[in-house]
Amino acid sequence: MSLSTHVLDATTGTPARGVAVTLESRVDGVWQQVASGRTDADGRIRELGDPGVGVHRIGFDTGSYFAARGVPTFYPQVSITFEIADGAAHHHVPLLLSPFAFSTYRGS
Repeated sequence: MSLSTHVLDATTGTPARGVAVTLESRVDGVWQQVASGRTDADGRIRELGDPGVGVHRIGFDTGSYFAARGVPTFYPQVSITFEIADGAAHHHVPLLLSPFAFSTYRGS
């Protein structure tokens, strides 16, 4: 199993480069960080680890991303919680962001 993400900045129409991302897994009701990284020039982290079956959360430090560009934001942190049932499949969690909105979906 593998996990990846892709962050796009809807205000510029370009990949969101350098966004700090953390991956956490819930173990016995407690969140534990299992991986972290920064998006590359294409806004991607191609391999964020193998969290396995269970409930996980990806956090995106959107506040620092926008602050570095001098753009105020309403959402300084975006957190996406999801559940993996198929431990053999690849999972992709994309994020489309702007200073005042964000969206996500289960990617491929």
